[in-house]
Amino acid sequence: MAEKVAKVGVKKEDGYLYFVDKDGDVSRVKMARGGKKGGKPQKVAKVGVKKEEGYLYFIDKNGDISRAKMVRKGKKKK
Repeated sequence: MAEKVAKVGVKKEDGYLYFVDKDGDVSRVKMARGGKKGGKPQKVAKVGVKKEEGYLYFIDKNGDISRAKMVRKGKKKK
């Protein structure tokens, strides 16, 4: 189950992919369609979430940052 990390309330526009970038902020990039390239990412909201290892961070349907525990199978890397 996912847990909410930060309330942001980002309004999503069609044609854009929204994600949590390496700085913990919400960014978006134009989706590549039919041979056309995407674009450069642009920051939508500065949040500064500190990411923990073992979690997947994403923008939920309310436009907030949530995280879910990653389930990994296989051998551990040394």
